[in-house]
Amino acid sequence: MPYVLTIDQRASRRGPDRVADVLERLNSTVPALLPFERTAGDEFQGVLADAGTTVDVVLQLVRLGGWSIGVGAGPVQTPLPQSTRAGAGPAFLSARRAVDAAKQRPVRLAVRGVVPEDASDAQAVLTALAVVVERRSDQAWEAIALVESGLTQAEAAARLGISRQAVGQRLAAGLWDLERDLRPTGTRLLTRAADGERPDMNGPT
Repeated sequence: MPYVLTIDQRASRRGPDRVADVLERLNSTVPALLPFERTAGDEFQGVLADAGTTVDVVLQLVRLGGWSIGVGAGPVQTPLPQSTRAGAGPAFLSARRAVDAAKQRPVRLAVRGVVPEDASDAQAVLTALAVVVERRSDQAWEAIALVESGLTQAEAAARLGISRQAVGQRLAAGLWDLERDLRPTGTRLLTRAADGERPDMNGPT
C-alpha cells in the first residue's frame, strides 16, 4: 500500500528556499514509487512503497528541521502517472489534510489514513520519535552512527577517542533504545492506517 508524503518548508519567506537540496538528497537515497518532486512553491511530494521507508524519511526530515510533514496512508489511483504532481487517490487527499494539520501542531508532523484510529496511533508514535530525534545531541548522533554502521560500542569508543562507558552514556542520552523500540511500532501502525489489516494474534488455525 502506498504512502504519500507532502512536505512544506516552514518560514520559507524569511529564509532561503531549501526544497531543491532536500529533493536531491532524498531522490538519490530513497527508493520511491514516484520520486519526490516540487508541487508548488516551497512544497514537495513523493510516493513511497512501504511504511518502514516512510518512517525513515519522516525522521530524516525531522532531523534536518524546518519542515511541516504530512503522511497520507492509503490507496492511490493506478496506473501511477510519471509525475508525482499528477497523482490522485485517497492517500494524496490524506497527505494534503495531514500537512495542513501538521502546521498547527507543536511537532510539525501529522498522519491521516483510511483507518483514522490507526492513523492517529501512528501519528502519536511518530511524534514521540520526532521528539527524540529533535532533542538528540551531536555527540549522541556520532555514537549512534558508528554503532548503526556495525561497530561494537568498544570499537566506536576507540574511533571517538573516548571510553566504552562514555559511548553507552551517549547512546542512553540519545534514547537510542527507545527509538529502536518505537520504529517498528510506527511501521506497523502506518501499515494498519493504510489498509486496516491487523495481524491474527491467535496465529493460524
